[in-house]
Amino acid sequence: MAEIPGIILAGGLATRMGGGDKGLLPLGNSTVMSHVINRLAPQVSALAINANGDPARFSDFGLPVLSDPISGHPGPLAGVLAGLDWAASHGAIKIATAAADTPFLPLDLVDRLIEITADMANPLALAATDRNAAEMYKSETKSGLVRHPTFGIWPVSLRNDLRDNLCSGLRKVVLWTDRHGAREARFDMAINPFFNINTPEDLLRARGMLEDAE
Repeated sequence: MAEIPGIILAGGLATRMGGGDKGLLPLGNSTVMSHVINRLAPQVSALAINANGDPARFSDFGLPVLSDPISGHPGPLAGVLAGLDWAASHGAIKIATAAADTPFLPLDLVDRLIEITADMANPLALAATDRNAAEMYKSETKSGLVRHPTFGIWPVSLRNDLRDNLCSGLRKVVLWTDRHGAREARFDMAINPFFNINTPEDLLRARGMLEDAE
C-alpha cells in the first residue's frame, strides 16, 4: 500500500445514463462503486469520494464525501482539486485518482504512477493505454497512446494553480497537465482496464466482462 490518499471521482452528471450516480448502479452482487473501492483501497493509505449533492447516498461505503470546491459542475479537475484540498488538510503531498464508473481498474495503478513520477518535483502523471486497448471498447481514439485523464497522480503543491485555472474557465484536464509536464504511465493489458460505464449498453457489457472474469 502506497502512502498516498486516493480519490474516487464521482462528480459527473451521467447524462448518457439519464442522470443519477453511475457508481451506484448494480454490478454483480454489489455496485460499480464497490468494485472500484475494492480495487483501489488496497493501493492507497486513505480513500474519499468526490461527489456533489446529498452525501448520504454514499453512506454505505463509510468514506468521506468531498464536494467540488468550484460551482457549476466544471468537470473532473474540480474533483481533483477537492481531493488536493482534502489531502492538504491531512498533511499529504500528493493524491491518486480513479473514476467511479471503472470497475476493472488496474490493481497496480498507484504503484505505476508513483514509479513514473519518482524523480519529479511536482509528481504529475496520467494513465495511458495503446490505441488497440482503447479501441477494444471505444471506437474513436487518437493515434499513439490514449490518456485516461481521471486516472492520475497529482501534487498538492499545484492545487492553487489548479484553482486559479478552474476559476479562469479551464475545463480540459490534459490542457492543464500538459502545462506542468505531466508524464504517462502506460498500461499494456489484454483488455482496456479503464473501460468506463457511460451508457446502458456499457453497463450490460461490464456485466458480461465480470461474468467472463469469474
